[in-house]
Amino acid sequence: MRKGLVHVLAWSLATGAAVTLSWWGVHTVMTGTAYDPPRALPITAADATQRSKPLASSTQRTEPSKPPSSKAPEPRNPSPAPSPSRTTSPSLSPSPSASASGQIKSYDTEGGRAVFDLGTTSATLVSATPAASWSMQVWKTESWIRVEFSSAADRVSVFCTWHDGPPRVEIGTY
Repeated sequence: MRKGLVHVLAWSLATGAAVTLSWWGVHTVMTGTAYDPPRALPITAADATQRSKPLASSTQRTEPSKPPSSKAPEPRNPSPAPSPSRTTSPSLSPSPSASASGQIKSYDTEGGRAVFDLGTTSATLVSATPAASWSMQVWKTESWIRVEFSSAADRVSVFCTWHDGPPRVEIGTY
């Protein structure tokens, strides 16, 4: 009887050690993978000129709440530095909802999503989230906000201006 108890104790200790070692190995590998919940990055003035590092993203994408219902505005180049030509993206899909300070609109692009709070005389960036394998950069001034999503040689720019009228958003792909 004693011999059987020793065998059961030895088997229990060996099994416990194997399970612990396996758990530690899998936990170490799985930390920071696509199984983490998706995170929206809040944008502050201090982050305006820093390049964002891609975080783990969800494997599922949410669908826009409404199909595109408005026509995209004409492309224009308001930046002082010369840049490549832009074309209007057909994937513009604003999702408006009322808010105390203005109208919240979300713009989904191939490179990610930018959400703006559009007031009558100005706008603020609520959030910007790059798509998987895309990075983003944000520029802000007193009269415009630009969110640029990039992946390899592809660029998508979401540009909100209000310097000469009410806020308007333009999306350019180049």
